[in-house]
Amino acid sequence: MCGIVAYLGKRKAKDVLVKGLKRLEYRGYDSSGIGVITTAGKVGIVKKVGKVINLDNAVQVATAEIQDATLGIGHTRWATHGVPSDRNSHPHANGDQTLCVVHNGIIENYATLKQGLQAKGYVFRSDTDTEVLAHLVDEIRARSQQSLSFEEAVGLALCQVHGTFGVCFVDSKNPDVLVGARHGSPLILGIGENEEEFFLASDAAAIVEYTRQVVYLEEGDIVTITRGKGYEISSLHSSRASYDSAMFDALMRLAEEKGDTPELEHKAAKNQKIETLELSLASIEKAGHKHFMLKEVLEQPKVLRNCMRGRVNSDTNFLQLGGVLPVMDKLVAARRFVICACGTSWHSGLVGEYLIEDLARVPVEVEYASEFRYRKPILYPDDVIIVISQSGETADTLAAVREAKRQGCLTIGFVNSVGSTIARETDAGCYLHVGPEIGVASTKAFTGQIMVLTMFALMLAKHKKTLPEEKITEYLKVIESIPNHVETVLAQKDDIADISRIFKYASNFMFMGRGYQFPVALEGALKLKEISYIHAEGYPAAEMKHGPLALIDQFMPVIMIAPKSDPTYEKSKANIEEVIARKGSVICITEEGNHELDHQCEHVIRVPVVPEPFAPILTVIPLQLMSYYIADLRGCSIDQPRNLAKSVTVE
Repeated sequence: MCGIVAYLGKRKAKDVLVKGLKRLEYRGYDSSGIGVITTAGKVGIVKKVGKVINLDNAVQVATAEIQDATLGIGHTRWATHGVPSDRNSHPHANGDQTLCVVHNGIIENYATLKQGLQAKGYVFRSDTDTEVLAHLVDEIRARSQQSLSFEEAVGLALCQVHGTFGVCFVDSKNPDVLVGARHGSPLILGIGENEEEFFLASDAAAIVEYTRQVVYLEEGDIVTITRGKGYEISSLHSSRASYDSAMFDALMRLAEEKGDTPELEHKAAKNQKIETLELSLASIEKAGHKHFMLKEVLEQPKVLRNCMRGRVNSDTNFLQLGGVLPVMDKLVAARRFVICACGTSWHSGLVGEYLIEDLARVPVEVEYASEFRYRKPILYPDDVIIVISQSGETADTLAAVREAKRQGCLTIGFVNSVGSTIARETDAGCYLHVGPEIGVASTKAFTGQIMVLTMFALMLAKHKKTLPEEKITEYLKVIESIPNHVETVLAQKDDIADISRIFKYASNFMFMGRGYQFPVALEGALKLKEISYIHAEGYPAAEMKHGPLALIDQFMPVIMIAPKSDPTYEKSKANIEEVIARKGSVICITEEGNHELDHQCEHVIRVPVVPEPFAPILTVIPLQLMSYYIADLRGCSIDQPRNLAKSVTVE
């Protein structure tokens, strides 16, 4: 959600910024802009509503002073305050256009701050919360009689803000300085060769072309980058008392009485570890595919092998998730597991509930992270909270981590993005290792999450001895075979594309499954509605008579997931009969060798036979493909569906 990229160095900033913003398009946005310190020593801003190509075209005809600048900030905006428009696009500037700011997040007390600033004569040009920051820095510098450094003024302004932010500031009065800070919204520092150039970005994808050496800024960090001097990271919180608004007012009154200006305590510098990005430029390119989503669906066999690499070996009966091994004693002793996640990750969490209860015999609850902290959850010291997030930055899921830790629970994180906030703040966990996922509609991250949850549940079962060794060995062999089975399903993509043509004009879809297949039905419905804008619902098939049956007619396609090895298969067959009796059109996902449904269903898609706990990874693949092909036939924006963002980093 929104994207930031900033640059200080020798290159033309506009090239780095615009290219970086294009790489951040997948996050979801409605407008974009850049702000630079021009070669004439002024702030130059170019911003446009719509796609980044609109901004790119505007930058190409901008003044030479803007095009030749070597310091600047850029932003892709996803509207929260104020409609998408040129005037509400970032960056936002102060009154005399001497500084500008880009901001990810939400300033919750912006209305109060804005009212106070307007009372002092500040004029606002946009409807956004972000513009408050530019004027607030101005006011602080004015009240301190310009005695504060640029960084100190920014720090003081941010300490008066309630909410979340990832921000970058540039200032024509400090033409060689770039300041960034984060609180609740990710920001990373990229370090160029010989420390001659520096980058700030909300996502590594924006800067991986230029450097792989990064520092992951921690919560409450503020970084000051100075040309020729390098960077310094300090903490906003380390001197919050000095930067507190009431304290500052008292200092100002004292200064006015004495005829001098206050001095604020200097914040102690922090030494942050420089890390090497695992991300490669090739991994964030389409590699000849029409869309990132299709690429990511088709690469699932490869990424699932990466997910398992070094973790599973059936020949030696080896199964180990190294990231959770140090807390295995607590996992074995857990009273229950509570899984918190949002969206697709919530669906994988439901599969995880079935897996952990089935294999390890421990009770599991699955919670929407967005509701978890607000309902005053009752947690026990021996509960274990598992959080799942592709990005590792999902705001609600991160809040669930903090609530669980506040109540003294062990937290486990299953995330894909290395170095993400959830990965750093949880007590233990492991990465999916499925590579960057660019398409907004999650596909390979979902199957990667299920794979990790499967290995986790089986590892727990092994330690708790809830399964005999021979069954564990059998299941390890099944896990190793999954990527090959996924390839078998993907080989049917042309047939699935043909089926999709028939249903491209459908207005509604219903997805149904039982047991392990119920979460798959939910995920299939979500994929279709996300990218094709067709209304779709997922239901447990057993609930059909409790309402959904009223919707069935000849215009309602029903996708029934009914593997023959499922214990409830006969009941699923009865559900299919009920749909057909009401002239519904049935597409069935079942297993190879099962032809019992051929005469009943309009279309049958078959997947390889595996034990019930391992089927969801296979049965979801046809649903991913079908949603993709239907959306493509409808001409939808597949990688960047309307109104949606890849990572929801604000509430």
